[in-house]
Amino acid sequence: MLKPGKKTYIEELISRGEGEMLDFKHSINDSKKIARSVAAFANTKGGILLIGVKDNGSIVGVNSDEEFYMVEAAAQLYCKPEVPFEVKKWPVNGKMVLEVIIKPSLRGPHTAPDKNGTYLAFVRVADENFVASPIQYKVWKAEKQREAITFTITGKEQHLMEILRNNGKVSAAEYAKAAFISLDEAEEFLVKMVVLRLAKLESATDEAPYFLGYRL
Repeated sequence: MLKPGKKTYIEELISRGEGEMLDFKHSINDSKKIARSVAAFANTKGGILLIGVKDNGSIVGVNSDEEFYMVEAAAQLYCKPEVPFEVKKWPVNGKMVLEVIIKPSLRGPHTAPDKNGTYLAFVRVADENFVASPIQYKVWKAEKQREAITFTITGKEQHLMEILRNNGKVSAAEYAKAAFISLDEAEEFLVKMVVLRLAKLESATDEAPYFLGYRL
């Protein structure tokens, strides 16, 4: 039994507010739309959908059976490949809240239909879902071939590491210009560094993001 004034698990979750790993949904009336959130969580760090909760955190409750089938359709029919999920039901003050748990996926990138029905990969940034950038697609592809990645340090690579040490970040275009190499070659090496955890993307959504250096 809860002590007076002590929050329940769901109330504690709600008090955190929406963010990169938490999203509130009043209800679900479009499985395709919710699929974008499911795919974004799976493609990023995982997350939780609380269904039956308004954006302001007030609990309205749901018809759990109907909402469950809408989530199931989103994850299994409208996410490609489908996204595994877990659902827990939580009674709060006589109302039912659904907790949909999505873990980060190794089977991605997962795509979902945009407003025009085109299947795209989404990522979660703060409390919103965005279409992944072309560079992020290259990182995903390289991660699947990680064991085959070779990493040879030459003058070009040393120059890049010096830039990252001194400036903290660099774009592929800046690196290509500084090292007198093609943009494709610059992107290829920077993507390798991301996969090997020697650098990271500043944003998974920008068309031409900066690469941030760390552990150098």
